[in-house]
Amino acid sequence: MSYPLSCAPSLRGTVTVPGDKSISHRAVMFGALAEGDTHITGFLMGEDCLSTISCFQKMGIAIDVSDDEVVVHGAGLHGLKAPTELLYTGNSGTTTRLLCGILAGQPFCSTLNGDASIQKRPMGRIIKPLRMMGANIDGKEGNLCPLTIQPAALKGIRYELPVASAQLKSSILLAGLFADGQTTVIEPAASRDHTERMLRGLGAKVETNDKIITLTPPETLHAVDVNVPGDISSAAYFLVAGLILPDSEIVIRNVGINPTRTGILDALEAMGADIERLNERGDVEPVCDLRVRSSKLHGTVIGGDIIPRLIDELPVLAVAAAFAEDETVIRDAQELKVKESNRIAAMTAELSRTGADVTETDDGMIIRGGRKLHGAAFTSYADHRVAMSMAVCALACEGESSIDDPACVAISYPTFFETLDSLKTNS
Repeated sequence: MSYPLSCAPSLRGTVTVPGDKSISHRAVMFGALAEGDTHITGFLMGEDCLSTISCFQKMGIAIDVSDDEVVVHGAGLHGLKAPTELLYTGNSGTTTRLLCGILAGQPFCSTLNGDASIQKRPMGRIIKPLRMMGANIDGKEGNLCPLTIQPAALKGIRYELPVASAQLKSSILLAGLFADGQTTVIEPAASRDHTERMLRGLGAKVETNDKIITLTPPETLHAVDVNVPGDISSAAYFLVAGLILPDSEIVIRNVGINPTRTGILDALEAMGADIERLNERGDVEPVCDLRVRSSKLHGTVIGGDIIPRLIDELPVLAVAAAFAEDETVIRDAQELKVKESNRIAAMTAELSRTGADVTETDDGMIIRGGRKLHGAAFTSYADHRVAMSMAVCALACEGESSIDDPACVAISYPTFFETLDSLKTNS
């Protein structure tokens, strides 16, 4: 069933976005491996993070879920139990890839698999370094899910990442928790560092020197409570919506502004965006409120080291570019091809339906903005980020629009459409 979308004159109000997806995943995983109870507030109750909970419950971890918090009763580094059934990761690449690192060091056999999208996403990039560490891991056709992992003795390695990927980096570091000797990863560019921050908070020795991260395997991890900040990836849709619609002003409360995640703010500000950081606070993970006001945007070039800092926000950033004056070039973003969909092809096709001038390239897009755009029947490709990006686009398009499979937004933002409607009501 398609979801109807219509243009809006403006957006006004205050919103609180769901908890950060990356941090929610890791809070459950690390809590399961820690000694003691981990109380998680602000947890993202999206399908991806619920898949992580399910997998650890199948390995004997008691996890209490309520409206207010998630409590993980940790079993320690060596307390996981052999699952009696398949570990199903749903649509979650984070669950799949990080879990492989943990399972590689366990004394039991396990098999994990996900949905049709996960079964198409390449796992070779994690299989290679895990095998270098001694892991016994194999997949369909060598590098696809389902993945089967047998017990193996792991050793620490020094590994240069072929791409800047927090999932790849984290998988190796998590395997390093169970390895003999230090594990070092070297990044080509800085990617989100939630794994390093959280492991340090749990008592592990993780040293970062520029783009070189070294983990010394700890004797134990000690549980700490986690207050998950709002996800800047979810906030990005309201940032762009507030910018491209006239006479709009939106305040987004309690957004995580970890420097490895704020590329979206840097890119939008380079395009002329009026975004203000208010009430900055936080310790392990910095947080603030964001105020965005309508702005006249202009084109820019987005590429290089900023890409890992905004990889998930590039679809909605492409929407901003379609409403900006002049040309925007997105490059060095090949990673978009192996997400829930090929997001380069998807966003090129869907923006073109509106009359936007968009050219697909091998590593991104060229978007020539400034045209008046019209509504269309959009395809989501069962990709939550494409669906939400085109919903934002529809707000500023003339006429009516619709999008198929709106339920896919539940992967990261189950109440997205309700929140969007609340801002239109207040306009």
